[in-house]
Amino acid sequence: MTDRCPWCGDDPLYVAYHDTEWGVPERDGRALWEKLVLDGFQAGLAWITILRKREAFRAAFAGFDPARVARFDAADEARLLADPGIVRHGGKIRAAIRGAQAWERIEEREGFADFLWRYTDGQPIRNRFASMAEVPAQTPLSQRISKDLKAEGFTFVGPTIVYAFMQAVGMVNDHVVTCPRHAAVAKLV
Repeated sequence: MTDRCPWCGDDPLYVAYHDTEWGVPERDGRALWEKLVLDGFQAGLAWITILRKREAFRAAFAGFDPARVARFDAADEARLLADPGIVRHGGKIRAAIRGAQAWERIEEREGFADFLWRYTDGQPIRNRFASMAEVPAQTPLSQRISKDLKAEGFTFVGPTIVYAFMQAVGMVNDHVVTCPRHAAVAKLV
């Protein structure tokens, strides 16, 4: 794929993520929560750092089972802060635990996937950017979702993190139009 989005460069892990996962509409509430948590951990770091640590994150956070993570206690926080396989940041670790608790409330009330996808009427927003320079870091919609997630009890969900999350889970298709994945992802619903 010679005209793929330039942000993934030529790192094989990054290229595989771009070519198979980024921008594909995700409808599973647990998987959406996992990606939101990982995007929160990415704040201030390169996404490739998180990709390289993703399996360690999965192991450390009980397979991203929100019901289990929601019950993590001080001993679990200490264990996570000592885990060299993940990003050891107390605020982000606590945000993941609080996010699991918020996820449970939303999941019980209406379903986490439904909660998120209602912002786009259940369909991906199909942007048509010619270059990465056109792609915004945040939008009024990501600002609104960020505000609503915070009201639900989430942290590390600022509008830039939320927009990156929206791109990753296919709520928006921000593959540039010259990238073959733009058309492929647009066919997915």
